[in-house]
Amino acid sequence: MFVTRRSRVATLAACATILLATSACGDDKPEEASAQQVRLYGTDGNMLNSYPAELKERASLVDGMKGTTPLTPLPDDFKSRLRAVNPALTDYLYSAETYDAVVIAVLAAQLAGSTNPADIAKQIVGVTNDGQRCEDPASCLALARNGQDIEYRSVSLTRAGFTDKGEPATASYATLTFDGQQINDGKTEFVGAGIESAASTKTPPRPKKQRAGGDPDQEPLVLGGLLPKTGDLAIAYPPMAAGAALAIKEINAAGGALGKPVTWKDGDDGTSPAVAKATVAKHVTDGVSVIIGAGGSGISREVLPDVVQAGKILFSPSNTDSGLTDVEDKGLYFRTAPPDSLQGRALADVILRDGSQKIVIVARKDSYGEGLQATVRDELAKAGIPDDRLKLLTYEPPADAKAAPVDFSGGAKEIKEFGADAVLIIGFGESAQVIRGLADAGVQIGQ
Repeated sequence: MFVTRRSRVATLAACATILLATSACGDDKPEEASAQQVRLYGTDGNMLNSYPAELKERASLVDGMKGTTPLTPLPDDFKSRLRAVNPALTDYLYSAETYDAVVIAVLAAQLAGSTNPADIAKQIVGVTNDGQRCEDPASCLALARNGQDIEYRSVSLTRAGFTDKGEPATASYATLTFDGQQINDGKTEFVGAGIESAASTKTPPRPKKQRAGGDPDQEPLVLGGLLPKTGDLAIAYPPMAAGAALAIKEINAAGGALGKPVTWKDGDDGTSPAVAKATVAKHVTDGVSVIIGAGGSGISREVLPDVVQAGKILFSPSNTDSGLTDVEDKGLYFRTAPPDSLQGRALADVILRDGSQKIVIVARKDSYGEGLQATVRDELAKAGIPDDRLKLLTYEPPADAKAAPVDFSGGAKEIKEFGADAVLIIGFGESAQVIRGLADAGVQIGQ
């Protein structure tokens, strides 16, 4: 049981009144009762309804944990359509971004009049800017078949289109809070970020009008999944898979692309470079034009050279590493998730609003974790938090599902000795071991 400072003062007052100095009024455990509590904060990789289950019998430790994630207010109709695909769905993280990545890729192919990845890539940014506005696959495909420039807007892409680099110019972030071992929607707040003027103004190649009846010799467009069915990020797979399945369903219900139904080939990134590379190799062999994924930024960094060498497109709905903005990709990498340069500001704001004074940022050791960690650190420094009140820690994520769980006992001891009152945890499902480590070290986690 946690003892608040107020209840401690009340107890001492009562003891003084009746002049007792033993039992509950004694000084046998004064330090434990008055120990400083630590607030927990999370990010898009762990702020999910499925996350508390990673703590098993200690799931209640997440209650009170706050965090941010790229998220726009999702229409009830969209959620209902997702649940029609997967009735067991409990989270929606990156479902909209996955849906939009699939739709944008298909629209680009239709405008290009080709399944050639290089031709499709030249149309992707233009699909989201400076054309006839449309907001669903059926109406957008009808315009594209007629050779009409379009400006696609939908569930994740609402304010502005893509930049020249092939990523959103603006974003919406949600501040989420765990209550009763699940996200309390009543406490969710949304904030916008980014600049609309950063959207591209470049003119894409002229759209190709589809001839009546289509081309009988046209090969069908094939998309392949590179999503985290297994591994540390598997907790985010159900909403992403539902988003992709819904998009393919609605696209094909609207007549498909290039006169043929669009084909989807499933694929796992395993939250593992080895698994992801094997999946990419299979997709290349199977004639996939656009690969939707990977889930984690670090995985995309590992497989992108293979994708580029094969002349395919990698289109991620969930990569947020800011460094990927300028990655060498020969124009073949895109994402619907906003870069962490935007999320870092939102996270810093959430932590500072709670009045935190000594802050530890714990991150998984990869491009996602360390990249976002550096961004949040910089934002906190800009806000006036000095170096001696900031501590950065990292941990090695498990290599695969068979590896031993993260051992954070050493890091937890450092945090306790540092006297932190706020701990930001940047990771995926494996980051639950950080919370376990803190509790095992006797750190009082604020509820």
